[in-house]
Amino acid sequence: MTPIPNFIYGTAWKKEATTALVELALQSGFRAIDTANQAKHYSESLVGDALARSGIARDQIWLQSKFTSLDGQDHRLPYDPKASIATQVEQSFASSLQHLRTDYLDSYLLHGPYNHPLLGTEDFEVWKVLEKIYHRGAAKMIGISNVNLQQIEMLLEAASVKPMFVQNRCYAAKGWDKDVREFCRKNKIHYQGFSLLTANPQIVQSRTVAALAKKYKTAPEQIIFRFCHQIGIIPLTGTSSATHMKEDLGIFDFELEDEEMETIVAQ
Repeated sequence: MTPIPNFIYGTAWKKEATTALVELALQSGFRAIDTANQAKHYSESLVGDALARSGIARDQIWLQSKFTSLDGQDHRLPYDPKASIATQVEQSFASSLQHLRTDYLDSYLLHGPYNHPLLGTEDFEVWKVLEKIYHRGAAKMIGISNVNLQQIEMLLEAASVKPMFVQNRCYAAKGWDKDVREFCRKNKIHYQGFSLLTANPQIVQSRTVAALAKKYKTAPEQIIFRFCHQIGIIPLTGTSSATHMKEDLGIFDFELEDEEMETIVAQ
């Protein structure tokens, strides 16, 4: 069974700084890396460069990438746009392995559904290919990103291999994606949360969080990450700061009390 990471370093928007920042994250102690074969927002091959230069054994690093549909791509496509969806997924996956210089991924996700608010034919076509990739051992776990509750319910009902991860953007105003999180918890699906800081500046900058940061002698951002960890979210961070990387990994050195958790939820 692939170990489940407790904190993930995200590589979106890093562009030419990707290699240096992934190297820094690994040097700081991160051992889980998230990327995608989507040149519009990620530089996947530069992640591979960082991994190769790190000197860390492959089995000590947890790697996750994603298949992104045409709607989420720019002109730099990792597959033939005229090919079937099944072929596109296989081509994108093979390209990811080449970029990352590995023969397997620890996790592979559908970056986002083709259809909204429900899933459609294309989504199930992708999922069938992800199941094949999983069955042949090329991806140890599979999942989906950017989904609502109805979509993950539909996928779980139709899938022969249930999703093992959901990765969503979390808004405090929406209960930190409570409905989806609770569904995942009940169905033993691991929940990854991104934009935990950027989507919630009013909470990060609140007096409540500032007081907790003072008490625990850490930064407000780490209070948010610790809170998310305690409600069952595997947090992603994309910080470019070595100091923040170290602080992020320090969230396992303290625990928020139930009353303190409630004060954050209530904001």
